Amino acid sequence: MILVNLDKMLWERHMKLSELSEKIGISMTNLSLLKTGKGRAIRFTTLNKICKVLECVPGDILDYQPDPEGVEMEDDIFVE
Repeated sequence: MILVNLDKMLWERHMKLSELSEKIGISMTNLSLLKTGKGRAIRFTTLNKICKVLECVPGDILDYQPDPEGVEMEDDIFVE
């Protein structure tokens, strides 16, 4: 599964989610979904904006952890 470390990056940068939202033009609702791991997809353009403002790389925000045994993830692919 993919883990989202956006809260960690915001904490390290002494930035609130509302400030990031204003700087990148993405709604608080969508960023909150991403931050809590409830989002199902992220656009590369959004990831690019986040990385630019937080001065980081995608690997600082996204992490991989193997799925627990017996748990199957959905295979959704979003290509735009």
